[in-house]
Amino acid sequence: MTRRLLLTYLTFALLILIALEVPLGYVYHRSETQHASAQLEHDAEVLAAFIDTAMRTGQREQIDLLAHESAQRLDGDVDVVDARGQLLASTHPDEHPPGSLATATDIRTVLHGQGRISTHVAEAGAVGVMSVTAPINPGMAAQGAVRVTVPKGPLTSRIEQFWLLLVGAGVAVLAAVALIALALARWISKPVRALELASRRLPDGALPPPTTTGPPELQRLAATFRATAERVHNLLESQRSFVGHASHQLKTPLAALRLRLENLESDSPAGNRDLHAAITETDRLAHLVETLLAMARFEQSALPRESVVLADAVADRIYVWSPLATEKQVRLEATGPETAEVLAVAGAVEQIIDNLVSNALRVAPPDSTIAISWRPGPDDMVELHVVDAGPGLPSEQRKRALDPFWRAPDAAKDGTGLGLSLVRKLAAAGGGDVALRAADGTGIDAVVTFPAGRPADVVSEGLVALHSGSPWTAR
Repeated sequence: MTRRLLLTYLTFALLILIALEVPLGYVYHRSETQHASAQLEHDAEVLAAFIDTAMRTGQREQIDLLAHESAQRLDGDVDVVDARGQLLASTHPDEHPPGSLATATDIRTVLHGQGRISTHVAEAGAVGVMSVTAPINPGMAAQGAVRVTVPKGPLTSRIEQFWLLLVGAGVAVLAAVALIALALARWISKPVRALELASRRLPDGALPPPTTTGPPELQRLAATFRATAERVHNLLESQRSFVGHASHQLKTPLAALRLRLENLESDSPAGNRDLHAAITETDRLAHLVETLLAMARFEQSALPRESVVLADAVADRIYVWSPLATEKQVRLEATGPETAEVLAVAGAVEQIIDNLVSNALRVAPPDSTIAISWRPGPDDMVELHVVDAGPGLPSEQRKRALDPFWRAPDAAKDGTGLGLSLVRKLAAAGGGDVALRAADGTGIDAVVTFPAGRPADVVSEGLVALHSGSPWTAR
């Protein structure tokens, strides 16, 4: 931010200097040129007056003397011609062949009365010159003409010195502006840098220090941010404290309640049914508490990722779920590359598989199959599919099924509505995603994507298969 502010200030200063100095330089250039021309015209007219007097008295030597003295004083050259354009005196006669001056444009203009005076700028070799031709005894017919020629070097030098002075003044102004702008930019951006540093440290629990420098608007912004950070910090501390206490204060009474219910006995079948229902409700409540605590712990911080072999994780979870699947007469099958690895937070893959298999077992009809498969997906991702043969869900309900506490209208009452929400959070924590699609025929295809930990097609033909109630085998 400091660099951008400094660049902005310098750009504005440079534009202002250009807008001021360039016109000033051109005005000075024109003024000096006009002043030099006017001065040279005056000198030529004065010299013409003296030569006119010398011509009237017939002092030919005086004309040549006046020409040389004026040329020496002006550091230039002087040429004098009569009414016919014939050379009378010159400080450089070798450069004028006989009759050449009579045909010169400026001298012919003055002698023929087409102009009182003639100014001409030309290049004499590699040197720029400025010449003025004035008539001798101006009247109906001039008695002759005087041409005064001076180099433009002194005039050009003065103009160049003025431009250099403007450039030097501009550089000095820019340097001063740069120093002032740097101090101003640092003063403005200091609260912003402090806020940026505080934002980076905020997840670690560090609060931003009070800001007393910078513009009042930024100071108020820093104060508001600090107040907000304190509130967020207090809320996070309260949440951590609640999760820590809830983990002990809720789980222990539920475990004790279940033990007491198991120790109760009833002589009537109705009492046993009520007891069994109470134990079931206790288990559901304990599962709900565990899920809520897991979601709260997950939301508190970003967890590191680790590489997991999908085949091993699926094998372990299917072995755990096989007894329940056998009881429900549901077949569990898994296929996929044996060496496929994915990146996920610790324990996320197992929890995701548990939730998806649990949901699938709730809706799977007897003698059906729950297919678990994984394969490489686009963009260096790996897709995990859990497909059941249940009744499925409409498109709108499949989108809402990932929301916390959402349950299908005809769903069983033993669910919490948090399983799929936790699956989505765990997948997102590892850089993946989850989607519910319609399976072929009936049922739902739950698709979870994970970043690939290693190319999943190293052993593309090595597929694994597992059946409920049987050990893990590879073929």
